[in-house]
Amino acid sequence: MHWQVIIPLIIFLIIIFGIGIWANKQVRSSNSFMQEYFLGGREMGGFILAMTMMATYGSASSFIGGPGVSYNLGLGWVLLAMAQLPAGYFVLMILGKKFAIIARRYEAITLIDFLKKRYNSNVVVIISAISIIVFLFASMTAQWVGGARLIESLTGLTYTASLLIFAAAVLIYVVIGGFRAVALTDALQGSIMVIGTIILLIGTIIAGGGLDNIMQSLVAENPAFLSPFGADGSLTPLYVSTFWILIGLGVIGLPQIAVRAMSYKDSKSLHRAIIIGTIGIGTIMFGMHVIGILARPVVPGIEIGDKVMPILTLEVLPPLLAGIVLAAPMAAIMSTVNALLILVSSTVVKDIYLNFINPNASEAKIKSSSFWVTTIIGLAVVLFAINPPDFLIWLNLFAFGGLESAFLWSVVFGLYWKKANKYGAIASMIVGLTLYIGIDRFAKHAFGMHTVTLPIIVSLIVFVVVSLLTQKKDNKGALDI
Repeated sequence: MHWQVIIPLIIFLIIIFGIGIWANKQVRSSNSFMQEYFLGGREMGGFILAMTMMATYGSASSFIGGPGVSYNLGLGWVLLAMAQLPAGYFVLMILGKKFAIIARRYEAITLIDFLKKRYNSNVVVIISAISIIVFLFASMTAQWVGGARLIESLTGLTYTASLLIFAAAVLIYVVIGGFRAVALTDALQGSIMVIGTIILLIGTIIAGGGLDNIMQSLVAENPAFLSPFGADGSLTPLYVSTFWILIGLGVIGLPQIAVRAMSYKDSKSLHRAIIIGTIGIGTIMFGMHVIGILARPVVPGIEIGDKVMPILTLEVLPPLLAGIVLAAPMAAIMSTVNALLILVSSTVVKDIYLNFINPNASEAKIKSSSFWVTTIIGLAVVLFAINPPDFLIWLNLFAFGGLESAFLWSVVFGLYWKKANKYGAIASMIVGLTLYIGIDRFAKHAFGMHTVTLPIIVSLIVFVVVSLLTQKKDNKGALDI
């Protein structure tokens, strides 16, 4: 075991648990358990909002999977990844003030709360809940795998033992602390992610003998590593431009990101978060992905892409500094996992249990249900993560595409188009999901585009056409925007 590396990580985990315990006191003393546990009382300032968005979005695929793909494909993948730069800006500008105002007016605690009251449809609720549970399960599995790979690389333990350690650490503080624990730890984790990225980038360049030397080594191995089309030519202009829909514009439809736009304190916090978040996401996405390709001459011959980042860090940095830097991917993974856990838990408890099973549940019953549901979901994900994929980034991106196909237009039109109704939303969600899963299973990269492109385009057309054709039926009872 690399004890000098592990000790800073242990200290980091102790701090995280301390925040969880403090947040638990807030949960217990709050007048509204659900507002506090699932939204942190809507009290996030600008810095915390920016960090929690960045930490939630910058996941295992950014710190573990992304550098692994860059290692194999080259600078073309770095170019593609930079589409994520405006992600936080898009979400906060497009959803922004209006989403926060309407969410408060509807007293919405979850994204599904907003959709239910906007469209007045149980069908929308059921489709939304199933989509969140299925696709975020896949996304959480990717994060669990990333955390286990990291611990495995550091300790020499088996993958399964590493997985169990990571799962136990995350579950303890998420279950007891809720959203406030998630947001506060995200502020710490986001800061560590930025600092760790910069340190590792500098360390890699020094270890490789400078950028000129690294680039010459890459050209000597394969000149295509420096091509925008990737080492194997797979990153065509059409594929890259449509991939940008998935990780750029489409991010508005990700429930785990959208819910952040419901929980900030005031307009000043929103504006500050846009600036801080854009700078932070840009630093992390560029830094980590370019580190992946720069690592190739420094640590050649790595076969499992998800191990590039941990192996590189241990190779180029002194042990104590390596431990601090490796807290960055651990922070990214933990912050994403806790956000997804809280979101799936709120979907099961608030959107399914309270809507359809026990609408009159007491506060005590809701509390115990929330704790148990979060725990059970976390343990179920562990079972799915026991047999990991070769590249966890693809599992994470599959989940992104599914959620965007389901939610993008129902959220955007629900906010900004008065003629949007439940028939358009239902048709759009069903068509988007069906088309996405069908293309992903049977015709990946249809017409050379990313899998998510056609589902998003077709579901847009379906939403508009069906809403206009069903205006006379009237969306009775739906709340106005």
